[in-house]
Amino acid sequence: MQYIKSGLYALIAIIFTWQTQALEIVRHNKIDSAKESYQLGVLKLALSYAAQPYEFQERSNYLTQTKLLNELDANRVDVAWVGTSKAYEERFLPVRVPLFKGLLGHRIFLIREGEQQKFDGITELTQLEGLKAGQGASWSDTKILKNAGLSVVTTAKYQNLFHMLDGSRFDYFPRSVYSPWAEMEKHPDLPFEVEKQLMVVYPLPAYIFVNRDNLALHKAIVDGLYKAIEDGSFDKYFFNHQMIKQGLERSDIKNRRVFELINPELSEDTPLDDKRLWFNVKSYDA
Repeated sequence: MQYIKSGLYALIAIIFTWQTQALEIVRHNKIDSAKESYQLGVLKLALSYAAQPYEFQERSNYLTQTKLLNELDANRVDVAWVGTSKAYEERFLPVRVPLFKGLLGHRIFLIREGEQQKFDGITELTQLEGLKAGQGASWSDTKILKNAGLSVVTTAKYQNLFHMLDGSRFDYFPRSVYSPWAEMEKHPDLPFEVEKQLMVVYPLPAYIFVNRDNLALHKAIVDGLYKAIEDGSFDKYFFNHQMIKQGLERSDIKNRRVFELINPELSEDTPLDDKRLWFNVKSYDA
């Protein structure tokens, strides 16, 4: 009987050891907003299809985009989700599935309360040139807006932008259609509103990036995302997520005046022809 018990304990120990070894840790940025939570949810959805079990380890402090990508380069985090650029796609391994189905490049404006009249008469993109936009210094959007001839004021820290807008350092803060309401709720002390008539649109997919040496994780994410797209789980997650759902309802995107911009930073490998991956305003039934 003692031998049987000893053998059983040994078997349990082996199984426990195997399970512990098989569990892969994915280190990611601190989740401090609905947008970050959404993107982590996409990653978890992708890796839920893998045979390998994954555990997700959150940083204790939030990293700006520049710092996050430096940490990814140094293998101190395993994933980063950011708007793409040619430079990023050369530096890291991109998972070329737009996390927001391209909505990242559908921009409406956060403005100071009571200043809607500044935008009411704008019918041409050139009329926006007289106003200043605010953006993050390292964001791909900054190059896109500047390339279109727009004036852009930048800062390294995302949180600074809200106080800079409040302090009249710039006139409008272009935000993806799902972002401004959550941001206003997070800054109830600042007198902001969402501009009602305009939308700037450019192709800017947000991708998950991994270190170039992490081929196994890259393959697991790619395979999982395409399985989720094929079985409908990706669209189900996207359209039913509260942030996306509310953003599409509130932004009234079908009735806005649209200015389309070129993205000079877009890679030739961007899967623009795969219609499954992109949100289509015309076919959206609000």
